[in-house]
Amino acid sequence: MAAPGPGEYFSVGSHVSCLTCLGQRLQGEVVAFDYQSKMLTLKCASSSGKPNLNDVILINLAYVSEVDIINDRTETPPPLASLNVSKLANRARTEKEDKLSQAYAISAGVSVEGQQLFQTIHKTIKDCKWQEKNIIVMDDVVISPPYQVENCKGKEGSALSHVRKIVEKHFRDVESQKSMPRTQAQQTQKDSTLSS
Repeated sequence: MAAPGPGEYFSVGSHVSCLTCLGQRLQGEVVAFDYQSKMLTLKCASSSGKPNLNDVILINLAYVSEVDIINDRTETPPPLASLNVSKLANRARTEKEDKLSQAYAISAGVSVEGQQLFQTIHKTIKDCKWQEKNIIVMDDVVISPPYQVENCKGKEGSALSHVRKIVEKHFRDVESQKSMPRTQAQQTQKDSTLSS
């Protein structure tokens, strides 16, 4: 069945299997179905392999050659989980700020190495920002170009020491990736991206 005919639909909670026109088999639980646009939303096992996560896939049934209903749900579906709107709004705001920060760094002419270092620090310490071409961490540490350990300035203490360690490790990791064969470095980068 390529797409549901008139009056046909998929019940929320049913399990279906779809074969795309590219030969990809997708299987999961129906989360939503819009008859007019022929869009099906499936909840599938996580591609990351983490058991407590799921992938949500939107499928345009115009590009599906076959749909099999594995298990049709006839009872009323459970109520939808409530969304924490304030948490979502905060997450959207944070992501927007991060993207604006990246755009600022590019427009300010910050080197690629400086941008990469900023991203590395930001993964560990969220309280970091750009001030012209300088990286400001926790309002205590300033890292100026060329962004090496000796360019970390601030009041001696645990914050400065911690930032210096992050900078050292960042450049060690960059050097070790340069010395690896290209395909191995790409695989390591792919693995670290998947684990983030």
